[in-house]
Amino acid sequence: MRIDCDECRMQHTSACEDCVVTFVVNREPGDALVIDSEEERAVRLLTSAGLVPRLRHERRAG
Repeated sequence: MRIDCDECRMQHTSACEDCVVTFVVNREPGDALVIDSEEERAVRLLTSAGLVPRLRHERRAG
C-alpha cells in the first residue's frame, strides 16, 4: 500500500488533522507513506481496537 498525500482528495481538509498517516508517523507534508501488508494489517488492528483513527485516504479521480 502506498499513501501519497498529493494523491488524496482529502488533502488540506480537516481530515488531515485526524489522519492515521499523520497520527502514526508524524510525516512531513507531502511525504508519501509506503507500508507492506503486515504493517497494513497492524494499522487495521489498531484502528479496530480504537487506538488510531481509521484511514481516510481517498484517491483523487484521475
